[in-house]
Amino acid sequence: MASEVRSPIESEQRGHSDCKEKHEMHQQPEEATSRDPEILRNALIREAAERRRAECRAKIQTEVVQLALDLLVREPDVDGFFGELTKTMVEEGENHACGVWLIDEDHHGCDLWMAYLSDRLYTAKSADWATLALPRESMAMHLFNHTAGWNQTIEYQSDDSRLPEPVREFNRHAGVHSLVVTPLVLGSRNLGWMAISTFPTPGCDGWWRVALLEAIGRQATLALHQSRLAELSRREERRKAILEERNRLARDIHDNLAQGFAAILMQLQAARREVATLPAAVASSLETAVELARTHLTEARRSVGTLRPNVGPGEDVATALKRLAGLGQRTTDVPIEVVLEELPRFGDGVEREIIGIAQEALTNAVRHAHARRIMIRASTVRSLGFRLSVADDGRGITRERPTSGFGMTSMQERAERIGASLTIVTAPRSGTEVVLAWEPSSLPTQVYVAS
Repeated sequence: MASEVRSPIESEQRGHSDCKEKHEMHQQPEEATSRDPEILRNALIREAAERRRAECRAKIQTEVVQLALDLLVREPDVDGFFGELTKTMVEEGENHACGVWLIDEDHHGCDLWMAYLSDRLYTAKSADWATLALPRESMAMHLFNHTAGWNQTIEYQSDDSRLPEPVREFNRHAGVHSLVVTPLVLGSRNLGWMAISTFPTPGCDGWWRVALLEAIGRQATLALHQSRLAELSRREERRKAILEERNRLARDIHDNLAQGFAAILMQLQAARREVATLPAAVASSLETAVELARTHLTEARRSVGTLRPNVGPGEDVATALKRLAGLGQRTTDVPIEVVLEELPRFGDGVEREIIGIAQEALTNAVRHAHARRIMIRASTVRSLGFRLSVADDGRGITRERPTSGFGMTSMQERAERIGASLTIVTAPRSGTEVVLAWEPSSLPTQVYVAS
């Protein structure tokens, strides 16, 4: 990586004009063959200075590697590791501040992740993060859009015209002399930037600060990369554990609930066949029991299919809502009206959660609302999303515990799993309406209780 990131010394040398380069090319043979003591003396002084600088650079790199190893032992957490690095850059380097900007996962921009300023470490997790007085947004936009800074170190003067005006204004107010930014490059990939702002240092050109920042940037890049690899590994392990738990639940549901409902259904159907005539009320109850057993057997099988990957499609939302309304009507005298638009398919995962929320909302309305009328409406939203409303004119949900009960929690969790917005509008003696809105990008789950 070191060979890809141009050092500021190289940048400075390449920044001179072609005339100077040509002059130096002709000057070397003259120095080597000159008998003038002054020319030879200047050449030796320049060579000695370059050697000392190279030795200093090598020493910096060695010490930074040792520092990184020591910090990894003391601070295995990546936040603590970077916190100590930024602190070292400010306190040991006698700088004004040090900040770390990281590119987001979508590569749409970058954000300030951490900064050490005024003897304090600020992170996105700290309570005083919002009070950090830095032009973070302007600098983040500049870093992401400044192409030259993606693969080489850039050194700015405090009033450099390349910097956004808010950054220059901050530099003037804080007395910053210069700003040095180095990319966190790993191979051909840039993870972000590390930057230091410096105070004026009389009699020092500051090249060693640049060398120190580049050396620390290389170690920081490796640490950040390893941390992300470890996090990916942990996520994969969690995914495997979740998948195994889903398979275990699917087996339990299939072997216990589904088989149990199947046996109950068989017994009920056999009883219905054996009895020729039954009173109307008993026959109706038996028919309802058969339908309940069949419905819950279907739901158990649907749960198994959802928990296990690569299952076939189930019934569509419209059919399921009509079935739920019909089944609910068997258990109550309250009219249940269903109004449905033509609905597309949304995918098995989304549809299962929609049907589950509709079933829970309808069950609550039938059992607890004491309503005179229940209405189920389903429609599309801008031809892409879906809106479901289950409303009643019953007694409403009391303010004291508007979200109590497993059923309410279950609806919220189902909505969160598909990224939907779940709004529950209710008031005492004014009924309740459960509204589910799902789109590819939806609002977070929320519960409103009207006064």
